[in-house]
Amino acid sequence: MAKNKKPTPTKSPVPVKPGSLEFYFDKYAAAHQEPLNKVLHVIAIPLLMFSIFGLVWAIPFPYLKFLGKYNEDFNWSSFLIAACIYYYLKLSPVLSYMVLFILLGFSYIIMQLLQWQKFGGPELWQFSGLLFILASALLFAGYKKEGKKLSFEYRYKNILIAPLFLLHLVFRRFKIKY
Repeated sequence: MAKNKKPTPTKSPVPVKPGSLEFYFDKYAAAHQEPLNKVLHVIAIPLLMFSIFGLVWAIPFPYLKFLGKYNEDFNWSSFLIAACIYYYLKLSPVLSYMVLFILLGFSYIIMQLLQWQKFGGPELWQFSGLLFILASALLFAGYKKEGKKLSFEYRYKNILIAPLFLLHLVFRRFKIKY
């Protein structure tokens, strides 16, 4: 006589805690399903990050006597870097370190743009502003293609999470824990 086996319940996926990095990644991924939108975001998010960084860098920083000879090493983007890294560090230390390296790379590029500016190239704020408009247009086109109406607040939270999301895709591809 065969025993009646009770069906074993299937394990439900572990619920993702609101406010956790995985929660933000799940929401971000759910809002970006259209393949063209994904490609546009991979292009536009780094451009947007760089342009915002460049625009903030271009804001004149006051001379502070206590900084002495180090005054020229500080600008408003120094504070932007600190705020971003602090926020990202709370979400994922490993990803925040990668963002820091990327921002250091952006700093190098901006320093080169400032040298170009000295030799007659475009002003940093003009270059960054044009890049900002281009990146915003790409993001807008992606959202239009996606066809989902996102709230104003949600879009700007996405901009904070987007760099980490893109890095998380790279880490996941190479099976690196973050």
